[in-house]
Amino acid sequence: MSRLHVVSGKGGTGKTTVAAALALALATEGRRTLLVEVEGRQGIAQLFETEALPYEERKIAVAPASDSGRRAGGEVHALAIDAERALLDYLQMFYKLGSAGRALKKLGAIDFATTIAPGLRDVLLTGKACEAVRRKDKNGRFVYDAVVMDAPPTGRITRFLNVNDEVAGLAKIGPIHNQAQAVMRVLKSPETAVHLVTLLEEMPVQETADGVEELRAAGIPVGGIVINMTRPALLDNGDLDIAARGARTGVAKALSQAGLGGARRGGLADRLIDPLLEQAREHAERVELERAEHAELTAIGLPTYELELLPEGVDLAGLYHLARDLRKQGPI
Repeated sequence: MSRLHVVSGKGGTGKTTVAAALALALATEGRRTLLVEVEGRQGIAQLFETEALPYEERKIAVAPASDSGRRAGGEVHALAIDAERALLDYLQMFYKLGSAGRALKKLGAIDFATTIAPGLRDVLLTGKACEAVRRKDKNGRFVYDAVVMDAPPTGRITRFLNVNDEVAGLAKIGPIHNQAQAVMRVLKSPETAVHLVTLLEEMPVQETADGVEELRAAGIPVGGIVINMTRPALLDNGDLDIAARGARTGVAKALSQAGLGGARRGGLADRLIDPLLEQAREHAERVELERAEHAELTAIGLPTYELELLPEGVDLAGLYHLARDLRKQGPI
């Protein structure tokens, strides 16, 4: 079972929401999860309706009890990783700079370094997350049963995760080389799974397929595909076919049976027919397109999970609802 879950997706697909729901879903049966944010948007704090996350691990939620009700829910902790603070940690860990590192921050050297070298920022972010995966308590048990990372979008997820491979190749020896290798051992091991979030739309589906191909080529384990914001088909297959063909007679008859009068010219039923037919055609076309995109995703050959569109938006109650849906669909 994976311990590091990396959640990516094209912008607008709801990857932060899915990452938060996954963290809640994994924190069942008394387990502890850590939800990590790396993009500095404070999206996790907004979803859990809490204040902005500092650079420290903080408990933000308690997961629901197990489905059987026999065990209480576990804890969800969260961390917003700040690249500058992470660099200070590294300077202290490897070079024991301590106050000298803080002096560099005051002089702006650390901000300068992370700005001119984006790859360095990614090294720090992935390294901090992997440290949380490996961390153990004094009894030798893992501090967190699972770590969930709300990662960058699909378009740059492979480079983001693979940056330590590049660093290890540049720094042939020394603590930086060793640390980069340790991070890649986690990211390329069965402990890790990268999950891609998508919608049933052409561009997100294509980006998901491309992302899976890139991750596989880089040797990074891919977990599953989460199809977010799904909508039910309002008509069965027969009615969808009728709607696609624009069967005016059938609609007129149905309106008459509903007590809206006959379909005489200019009557209420007559005025309703064309707008209803247009909506029905649009619905039928959308369902057909979504089924085609779903088939494209299925052909990738990964487990798929579906989360429904919440009409009122995602609040804290909706987040727990999505977590329950993920748990019902099996281990992820």
